[in-house]
Amino acid sequence: MSWNTIKVTVDQRGVATLLLNRPEKHNSMNAELIAEVTDAVDMLEADKKVRAVVLTGAGESFCAGGDLLWMKTMAEFSREERIIDSAKLATMLRKLNTLSKPLIGKINGQAYGGGNGLIAVCDVAIAVDSGKYCLTEVGLGLTPANVAPFVVAKMGQSNARRTLLNARPFSAQKGKELGLIDEVVSADELDETVEKELQYILQCGPNAIAATKKLIFYVDSHELAVSQEYTAELLADTWDSDEGREGIRCFFAKETPSWKQKK
Repeated sequence: MSWNTIKVTVDQRGVATLLLNRPEKHNSMNAELIAEVTDAVDMLEADKKVRAVVLTGAGESFCAGGDLLWMKTMAEFSREERIIDSAKLATMLRKLNTLSKPLIGKINGQAYGGGNGLIAVCDVAIAVDSGKYCLTEVGLGLTPANVAPFVVAKMGQSNARRTLLNARPFSAQKGKELGLIDEVVSADELDETVEKELQYILQCGPNAIAATKKLIFYVDSHELAVSQEYTAELLADTWDSDEGREGIRCFFAKETPSWKQKK
């Protein structure tokens, strides 16, 4: 498929790169980009050959949040139309968040507003040390409504209060302290650091990863007694899965499972 605002490539290992490709607009989000990212995530989800997805931006920025012209247009819509457009952004973020393949954020530069929501939905976010970040919405008289579920889940309530209520800029290192970013590196180290993360993923069973990501969401949103029943059944089922049987057999036979790629 071809898109106007993004690019998607998949290498021989099954590592996909989803590139936000509006560098002249600092990869800000408009209706077209939101629709194209949503379509791309659906495609990557359905492709069994895809083992991991790297999310990054073209040019000097990762994502500058909502495109101001798009936001201005939305202000002229009816309330019903604004709700529909807002829901499309929420859907895009939710689909990225629940993607069954690991989502690695290769944060190549600044992120503002909703761009931080894109960071928050990544399983691992690796950022350049020169990046600047800000949840800008309240400074515009708006609220970070669609990104809040993901930012609060990533940062925790205390850190979210520290950043969402004041539109205060912060550095990449501060982003790590807040829990938004997992690792901060120099621009020269970014590719290598992302590759190291991918190497760990490619040693693991893809079905096991998908089940474990779903497991994390489940146990975080259910009481312990309910989770115990779910986890007992899940482990029993994975023991009996083709991937689980192969992994255990290969461990004792000192063989390499079919899904384990060479480093």
